[in-house]
Amino acid sequence: MRYLIGRYHEIALKGHNRWRFTDQLRHNLRAVFADTKLGAMRGEGPRLLVELPDEVSDQTVAERAAAIFGLANFSLSRQVPLEVEAIKREAIARAREHPARTFRVRTRRGDKRFPMTSMEVDREVGAAVVEELGFEVDLSNPELTISIEILANAAFVSAGKMRGAGGLPVGVSGRAMALISGGIDSPVAAHRMMRRGLKLDYVHFHAYPIVSAASREKACDLVAHLTRHQSQSTLALVPFGALQREIVANSQRPLRVILYRRFMIRIACAIAATTRAQALVTGESLGQVASQTLDNMNVIERAASVPIFRPLVGMDKNEIIEQARAIGTFETSILPDQDCCTLFVPEHPETRAQLDEVEAAEARFEIDRMVDDAVRATEMRRFSFPEGKQERFNGLPGESQA
Repeated sequence: MRYLIGRYHEIALKGHNRWRFTDQLRHNLRAVFADTKLGAMRGEGPRLLVELPDEVSDQTVAERAAAIFGLANFSLSRQVPLEVEAIKREAIARAREHPARTFRVRTRRGDKRFPMTSMEVDREVGAAVVEELGFEVDLSNPELTISIEILANAAFVSAGKMRGAGGLPVGVSGRAMALISGGIDSPVAAHRMMRRGLKLDYVHFHAYPIVSAASREKACDLVAHLTRHQSQSTLALVPFGALQREIVANSQRPLRVILYRRFMIRIACAIAATTRAQALVTGESLGQVASQTLDNMNVIERAASVPIFRPLVGMDKNEIIEQARAIGTFETSILPDQDCCTLFVPEHPETRAQLDEVEAAEARFEIDRMVDDAVRATEMRRFSFPEGKQERFNGLPGESQA
């Protein structure tokens, strides 16, 4: 029998609340393997054992398990009887499939009743692999680590451990709405907050048909990629060009970027209310652009009715780019587009906005009507993984979801 053995670190520190985190992790695993039928799941100390059906390949299991937040690492293991000879045979079989020439054996005894110590098992199994395959032992930097876990009723043998996504299971920390621009920063911010257990929906502001639809399609591609971590997402595509024109016609040039951002926040909050989202997530980094000075961020967030999380606020651009490459969003993010954030932008935007001045400028607008118009014109799309589906639906997320 083949097993996925997922190991968690942070979840193991949750004390009496651990069951809530492990239940969410089990739910997320079943969701990400929804196109196949996983077998039984059971907990064994700081690990989760999942029976794998024969029809799902090792590569598929590894790719999907690597995207599950909450797993510190995992392995694809074979179950064998609690007999050292059976363990040797399976270790040789696993090593034979691997192109390595150097190896080591690492045994963990979850059940101390097994008659051999971990070091004794390491030596016995290692000697068998050397004799059968001619591999060389390297305890410091081996090409292959054969992992053996001895539990109460069986032993599990695998060809090494793979790195997991870490963090907390998506959904255990609540729900939020992420503003996604199509650029480099916002997908990284979303990824970081999912890693802390937040279930995310997304909102993208665009200026189509004033400009091309490129930013909309980039946002869709980015959300589809991020959905691998939570199996389902919704994306609200908000037409923002007409509202920007109204702001341009009735405001002074330096304040326009601040006014754009405050309207975006109001609209995002209105959409978030339909999903029961408790916060917004943005990709802002302190001082990166004119709207992200401390003064301007303070004025902008006053328009919000829920907290705003800024997980990138203390990161520089190179750090953000490095993370974008690591999570696989960078190449999409740098594709050329026409973003509404660059439409009608003044040459010298205000960098130290004052709240009273901005509120006086907003007094010229019918704020509620403008927000309502934008929300009513919003197009909704739903994404799912592993099916890879993208579908449009009418109405706001809360009107179409249970």
